[in-house]
Order: sequence, then structure tokens, then C-alpha cells
Amino acid sequence: MNPNQVVREVEGLTSEVISLGVSIDQNFPSIKQNRNGCFIVGWGNYDNISIAMKNISYKDIYQELEKKRLFNFKLIDGALIQIMYTFDKEGLLSHRLAFFPSYSLESYQNDPDIYEKEDLYADILAKNLVPVPIRFDYNRDEDDGSKFHHAKSHLTLGQYKNCRIPVLGPLSASAFVDFILRNFYSTLHQEFTIKDSQIIKYGRTITDTEEKLLHINML
Repeated sequence: MNPNQVVREVEGLTSEVISLGVSIDQNFPSIKQNRNGCFIVGWGNYDNISIAMKNISYKDIYQELEKKRLFNFKLIDGALIQIMYTFDKEGLLSHRLAFFPSYSLESYQNDPDIYEKEDLYADILAKNLVPVPIRFDYNRDEDDGSKFHHAKSHLTLGQYKNCRIPVLGPLSASAFVDFILRNFYSTLHQEFTIKDSQIIKYGRTITDTEEKLLHINML
């Protein structure tokens, strides 16, 4: 797999979520080469992306990401989706696939009519919802020497530092977006279609030890 293939995949996803009316703001994918010669598939300017890892309130993290437009899509309820892949001469080096739900339904409060025209948004308007950030990370060279074992491909929930749920292998952007829409926007997901030819396949990276633990079996 190469950066150009990922760009084409993410371009297709971007067009799809726009056509569904799910995205209210977006950045189309781009490729940049960093100082180490790696090619990064991301969006525009993502220099301040590390803000999401700082020990500050979730509200402050979200507002900074939104203000600096550090996302691929901003969904209709304010949730932000980030899709980033890094390639070196050996192939895929890492990826960051993140979902940052809005800490409030401000857009709904400002213009409730856009939600009430159709029964498409029941999934995201329930009063008992708790916003939980979700991140699928992959790092081919993962080995931080921590006493906690960190799988090369893992799922993190709620920004917990040592929440590293093993995943079978790196995820495609299509698999990630499908996961988010299927589980958190199920009514809208019924109209979501991805062509098989558009989905990039990656291999397994999970170890035998990790596979004996509760893990995510999806590629």
C-alpha cells in the first residue's frame, strides 16, 4: 500500500459523508513529506495535533481541534474525525484514526430544526449520552519500554493513557469510518456505502499473546 492509494480512499470517504449530509465541514486529504523522508497522509495544517494528548480538559482539547480545523470531517453533531497515515520506504509506519465527539450539542441548540425534519438523528440526541473519544492507533515500531504492554495496533477509549485494547492489525480509513457511523449514527449508516475496490487491506500484526486477550477482530 502507498500514500496515493490512501488519499484516494479518503477522498472517496469525504465525498460520501458530504453526500449523506453527515459532514458540515471538512478538509480533503493531502500528502506531505516530513524531515525524516516519511510521507504523511493527513489534511492541510496538522502541526498542533499533539494537543489531543495533553493533560488538559476534554473541552479545551476539543475546542482547540475545532478552532484550528484539525480534522478530516466535522459531523453534524459537532463530532470530529481525524484520519492520518504515515509511510516510509518500507510501507505503512503508523496511523491515527480518531473520533472526538462534541462535549455539547451546541449546533442542535442553535438550530434544532435541522435535526427535527427527519428522524435521522435520534442516535445522537438522547439526553443520557456521554461523549467518549475513540482512537485506533498503529505503530510498526511500538516499543516504549513501559511496564504496560502496548500492542502495535490498538484501540484507546476515553483518552485513558494505558487503555490499549489489541486490534488484529492496522485499519483502513473505510473500516474506521464504517465503525463510527455503524455504532454511533446507525440510522445514517443505512445510507452509507463503500465500494470493495475502495477499501485498503492491511495484514495482521497481533501477537499470539495479545490474541488470547479480549481484542478487536476487524481489518
